[in-house]
Amino acid sequence: MGRYFGTDGFRGEANKTLTADHAYKVGRFLGWYFGELKRRAGDRQPPKVIIGKDTRRSSYMFEYSLVAGLTASGADAYMLHVTTTPSVAYITRVDRFDCGIMISASHNPYYDNGIKLINSQGEKMEDGVCNLIEDYIDGKLVAFGKKMPIIPFAERDKIGKTVDFASGRNRYIGHLISLGIYSFSGIKVGLDCANGSGWDIAKAVFDALGATTYVINANPDGLNINENAGSTHIEGLQRLVKENKLDIGFAYDGDADRCLCVDENGEVVTGDHILYLSAMYMKEQGELLTNTVVTTVMSNLGLYKAFEKEGIGYAKTPVGDKYVHEYMIKNNCRLGGEQSGHIIFSKYSTTGDGILTSLKVMEAVIAKKTTLSKLCKPLKIYPQTLLNLSVTDKYSALNDTAVQSVVKSVEKKLGTGGRVLLRASGTEPLLRLMVEAHSAELCKTCADEIVEALRTCGHIIEK
Repeated sequence: MGRYFGTDGFRGEANKTLTADHAYKVGRFLGWYFGELKRRAGDRQPPKVIIGKDTRRSSYMFEYSLVAGLTASGADAYMLHVTTTPSVAYITRVDRFDCGIMISASHNPYYDNGIKLINSQGEKMEDGVCNLIEDYIDGKLVAFGKKMPIIPFAERDKIGKTVDFASGRNRYIGHLISLGIYSFSGIKVGLDCANGSGWDIAKAVFDALGATTYVINANPDGLNINENAGSTHIEGLQRLVKENKLDIGFAYDGDADRCLCVDENGEVVTGDHILYLSAMYMKEQGELLTNTVVTTVMSNLGLYKAFEKEGIGYAKTPVGDKYVHEYMIKNNCRLGGEQSGHIIFSKYSTTGDGILTSLKVMEAVIAKKTTLSKLCKPLKIYPQTLLNLSVTDKYSALNDTAVQSVVKSVEKKLGTGGRVLLRASGTEPLLRLMVEAHSAELCKTCADEIVEALRTCGHIIEK
């Protein structure tokens, strides 16, 4: 993990750990770097960079700072305005932009924000480029074989311009609609848009496909993104589905790159459930290339046992849809994702796409002429305890030998019937603890042991 860029971009509290000056420097570097790459390839056209943002108040500040940096370095900035992360990835790829930028902190609260970088193939930006940006921010850039304490400004007609590119967002909506191979007529669908990027896109897609839509948390005000809403607070969608007797519900996060579901009974359907039902459907359709589903180490043991029973292979990667996608591309896999709802259908997208995921779930339900609960029923989920722990220093806590000793003791107690995962968050100053076992009581007991070890060693920040 870099000094500024984590597993999902440069993220932090706006104007504290991530400032407008940081954004300006990111723009300055990208405009210069991609311009230099083009010049060295004999292309005199200015680099083209596409920018989208979510609904946080600070997103406008970062957007303008990025644009100032890009144009000052000679790049043209194309503005998608408020849109989803997967839409930026899609337009970057199909319209052959040099790179894409999404301003979002995903599921984090409104006061956080982030800068996600996307390469010309619509994938997460290569670590090498992010490392160069970090070096530039820290004043120690070495690029193209020489030290670059400063990078040149564009002058005269070489200064970049901004272009309103809302049409790109509309074409992305059209792309999603085109993937709906069945009519949703007569189906009552609930949508929780988290007051985020998908606040109007999701409804437009479902309406176009004929669904009767019930929408909550689609009134962003800059401060309410993810606030008791969306995939991290799915209880609101559960109430909506039960009170209105809906057939199905979908909850997105702030930038709509993840999706969780609620079945017709109001029960939560996780990313693991989505991977299971999608794998079963795709295998039946002959679309599960390599017969392998790519998961992360956070996926439930029950998912792996279900795959083994059905003769479906699986792979495990570190947490982060970036790692899932890298494995999928390298090994020609069609389906992968995370328990949290980042699901990648590589035939259609290069990143997790919440709205696309909901369309593929709808396709399976309609094609099988059944309900979401019945598609998920064969999957038996092991109980888990998941904790986010505020600590003084996540890496010191993680590497503390006394803590590790307790973790190993718990692992021995669980044996093959459970597991422990204690890891540093890639996006927040937290340790994330997962304990999985055959009973909820055992999960809690084991998790309590580890938390107490962290507290005794002085790592826990008491509230």
